[in-house]
Amino acid sequence: MDRFWRVRDRVITLHRPVLMGVVNTTPDSFSDGGLYSTIDAAIAHGLALAAAGADIVDVGGESTRPGADPVDADTEAARVLPVVRHLADQGLAVSVDTMKPEVAGAALEAGAVIVNDVSGLGSPEMRAVVAEAGAGAIVMHMQGSPRTMQDDPYYEDVVGEIQEFLAARVRLAIADAIPEECLAVDPGIGFGKTLEHNLTILDRLSAFGELGRPLVLGSSRKRFLGSITGHETPADRDFASAVAAAVGVVRGAD
Repeated sequence: MDRFWRVRDRVITLHRPVLMGVVNTTPDSFSDGGLYSTIDAAIAHGLALAAAGADIVDVGGESTRPGADPVDADTEAARVLPVVRHLADQGLAVSVDTMKPEVAGAALEAGAVIVNDVSGLGSPEMRAVVAEAGAGAIVMHMQGSPRTMQDDPYYEDVVGEIQEFLAARVRLAIADAIPEECLAVDPGIGFGKTLEHNLTILDRLSAFGELGRPLVLGSSRKRFLGSITGHETPADRDFASAVAAAVGVVRGAD
């Protein structure tokens, strides 16, 4: 029987790797430098990603690059809601990348089926929004906040500590009425981790499979790949991103 991930009225089967395409509607995205910060450009990019094979299109309106400043909910919503609505109207499985319950709720009303919360569903309000909608949710690990996470990340056992964090957050989500089958986990490559931490996570990714939930890997274009390859420009890290994704699949990423 196929493994699956339930996201509202959809079932995403996991018999092959599922691809997520990312649409950054922010003017300060680390990955593409604001190329898609207008609504029309973001919509066009989302449609292009789907045409290229993305199973899920993830739309975010607040940069989570290291050192990024937060934005208010109204600004974030204005960036993402028209994009989410248009892509969902085209029948795409849309994820909203947000830490704000009010933005998540509005995006779900606009047709999103997944909440991708880099703060790991730590907010009771966020858990309530996800539970009420029956949405899928990605529970991610981050040490600190985007503004501070790369100041001096430290772990005694990076894989063990992240595993414990994710297990605890999954239990918390289930206790707050989010069905287990709606939850996926993400160890948070680059979010409060050094180069060595990221490589250890990638090498030991299969350990997170012990949590019994679909495993998300977000490594594309990130700084650790630039450190390895010497490519300062994120767009020049696509080959390395593909290699990291392939290694991730071998190690158990869904």
